[in-house]
Amino acid sequence: MRHCEIAKLADLENGHWWYAERRHVLGRQLKRLGRPRPGDRALDIGAAAGGNTTVLERHGWSVVAADLSTTAVGLAHDRGVRVLNADIRSLPLQSDSVRLVTALDVLEHVREDDDAIGEITRVLQPGGTAVITVPASMALWSKHDEAVGHVRRYSQEQLLTLVAGAGLQVARVWSWNVLLRPVVALRRRRSSGSDLDRMPSLLNLGLRAIVAIERVLPVGTLPGVSLVLVARKPARPHRG
Repeated sequence: MRHCEIAKLADLENGHWWYAERRHVLGRQLKRLGRPRPGDRALDIGAAAGGNTTVLERHGWSVVAADLSTTAVGLAHDRGVRVLNADIRSLPLQSDSVRLVTALDVLEHVREDDDAIGEITRVLQPGGTAVITVPASMALWSKHDEAVGHVRRYSQEQLLTLVAGAGLQVARVWSWNVLLRPVVALRRRRSSGSDLDRMPSLLNLGLRAIVAIERVLPVGTLPGVSLVLVARKPARPHRG
């Protein structure tokens, strides 16, 4: 992602409807995992300015953020986030060292996404969990994707194949931002660049309210703008 887009993201993510509702999605998954045990560590990959890292901290995790961009690392550090300047394809962590990895809208930026998911698997402890989000459907590809540095958008089959190929067991996968997909598709056909922009507060509130309805509606099997996946690294078998 370009440095200017990262700076724009940092400025927007606290209040923008998309980032706010994605943080809610992450928070729900963390509640499903339960409170971490003493010594449990989490890694937030592609953390940008650390907006999602703080969600992990609030849920009791000892967390370190990582990002390839020096701009993102600087912004996160200024916010008090513990952060590494690191490439997802070669993480500076020991194998089997973290119980939770989050990679929220990261894999689509990496040409060698098989290497990236391999590193996620390597650093996860047996029995550990990965929470991953990616943009869905190449039918939605637009100038926005190019502006924010996407290499691809994923079909559910592609994402499942990638994750399973790394040895992770998929616990759940679903579509997100389903209700707004027709609006997004229309906007993206007309887009000339990034959609990361500040918007009027009333419109921002309305869009978040629409997406928030998906918390209770059974729409996760329908086509959406994003995919959310939760997977686990198999536990080592007990030796008797």
